[in-house]
Amino acid sequence: MTDNKPPRLELRHASKSFGRVRALGDGSLQLWPGEVHALLGENGAGKSTLVKILAGVHQPDSGELLVEGIARRFANPAEARDAGLAVIYQEPTLFADLSIAENIYMGRQPRDGLRRIRYDEMNREVDALLSTLGVNLRAERLVRGLSIADQQVVEIAKALSLNANVLIMDEPTAALSLPEVERLFAIVRALRERDVAILFITHRLDEVFALTQRMTIMRDGVKVFDALTADMTIDAIVSKMVGRDLDTFYPKADVARGEVRLSVRGLTREGVFKNVSFDVHAGEIVALAGLVGAGRSEVARAIFGIDPVDAGEVRIAGKPLALGKPATAVRAGLALVPEDRRAQGLALELSIARNASLTVLGRLVKHGLISAKSESTLAADWGKRLRLKASDLDAPVGTLSGGNQQKVVLGKWLATNPKVLIIDEPTRGIDVGAKAEVYRTLADLVREGMAVLMISSELPEVLGMADRVLVMHEGRISADIARADANEERVMSAALGASPQALGRAA
Repeated sequence: MTDNKPPRLELRHASKSFGRVRALGDGSLQLWPGEVHALLGENGAGKSTLVKILAGVHQPDSGELLVEGIARRFANPAEARDAGLAVIYQEPTLFADLSIAENIYMGRQPRDGLRRIRYDEMNREVDALLSTLGVNLRAERLVRGLSIADQQVVEIAKALSLNANVLIMDEPTAALSLPEVERLFAIVRALRERDVAILFITHRLDEVFALTQRMTIMRDGVKVFDALTADMTIDAIVSKMVGRDLDTFYPKADVARGEVRLSVRGLTREGVFKNVSFDVHAGEIVALAGLVGAGRSEVARAIFGIDPVDAGEVRIAGKPLALGKPATAVRAGLALVPEDRRAQGLALELSIARNASLTVLGRLVKHGLISAKSESTLAADWGKRLRLKASDLDAPVGTLSGGNQQKVVLGKWLATNPKVLIIDEPTRGIDVGAKAEVYRTLADLVREGMAVLMISSELPEVLGMADRVLVMHEGRISADIARADANEERVMSAALGASPQALGRAA
């Protein structure tokens, strides 16, 4: 940022309504060259509408947009692109059956005098561009089969080929593993060195502190706060986002540990995990941590009976559990909230009420028919307890925000009155206010005597909520760390396979 030059991009007091719904009341933002700027806010805060105005998808009802100090109004995304703006969405929009080079140069391929595409020239230019980003990708490779992380790199390369000097990244790390996130961060830092102005939208507050220099916080369609990242704390950010002070972001209370509710011994699935043994007690949250691919979710699926095992035993409240039968696991008192709530936890086209009652429909049948009244009452009761934000329980569950969808999945399983709750990535893709409510729910459950096995890739979440941390490395449990001894260095060392001696030094 300089004193004598205007911002690379500035939005002043933009508003946007859709019929009677006011999506954006006062959107204001300044982006400077060589700076990563975080845009924060709960779902529904107006972030997406603001981004779509910048990208030319929507035109504001009022307000002003300036690029390099000059007033602009983008009638469509092409005009925004020509002005140097590019958007990298969470889910890349590439043509799977075309090469990386063809995707990057779509609609503007270099041609010879006979209008034939000069593939050699195009591939050379793209290879050089990918090389500057420090990635091991080739221009001729088909997009089909590329990871989400590699597809995002292709989108970034496409933006740079268009001479974009403002890059908007919308939840770019939501589907990435830790190494992929680190690679993306390295690319973003390199773009800063090239004086690109970057708007970074994320729900992960650790990423804000690791990557950004400045932030804008929105609430209810209005910009409520601007600050230097270095001047903020997590508690201060959360307070500004939700509009109230939170006593603690991680409301972990000390609860007397009860009987063993979940006992796993020697659980093995060849090539996936081996000799996994642990206990989870009533009134306890045990976190299963580790890198992506370590086998955490696979262990959970095997315990619940979704995936087969080659050896091992599982007991629920002291009684042996017949493995490989999810229905038997549910009857025994086991519940599983899966990692991918949309694909595995919800029927998106069905109503909120029906989704909330799917696990207990047998209890709601009267005279051979499902009682709509009982179904609505059950959904309303759990919705009230979990603070579900939904005006109509008959609306499709797919219309809810990510955080509210997660609450429906939780309510669906809690309705079974489980003894043990396994919850996989409990706050992935949900905003910070919804995270705080999920943490409050988990704390309430263990106070009531439930046993919780929580699988999480977010270290602050693991350290903030767990009584014990089990760390997996290459299909085995490499460490069992008590809450008092747990820190980021020790958990990461165990996730990377460090020796017990090294873990002791990290304690």
